[in-house]
Amino acid sequence: MAKAAKTSATPKNKGGRPSVPINIEEFEKLASLQCTQEDAAAWFGCGLSTIKRKLKEQKYREAWDRGLGNGRVSLRRKQMKLADKNATMAIFLGKQYLGQRDLTAVELAGKDDAPVSFIMNIGAGRGGDPSK
Repeated sequence: MAKAAKTSATPKNKGGRPSVPINIEEFEKLASLQCTQEDAAAWFGCGLSTIKRKLKEQKYREAWDRGLGNGRVSLRRKQMKLADKNATMAIFLGKQYLGQRDLTAVELAGKDDAPVSFIMNIGAGRGGDPSK
């Protein structure tokens, strides 16, 4: 008499912790909020290593990168809108994106507005006597 093969409706547990379900849409939204990978791990109730492992999968990496990019665009849009009403924001954006910078003139004068002279002793080691 032949033995009937055992079939099971549930897959056999290979051991270890149960798999943590990570919703890819939520994953992308977290990235768009500029959350860290540690933040995402806390949100999903898993370890950072789980998030790092998921990011090795193409669909999760693409979702994460897309979320980060969308978040940066959203932040820039809000900054530009704020720059219309806030001079400080306009200055900040000019420095960040247009290479603008503050120039401070420094004028050195000695006693009674005499020229300032500098003496540099090149070759003196640490603790060397600068008068020699």
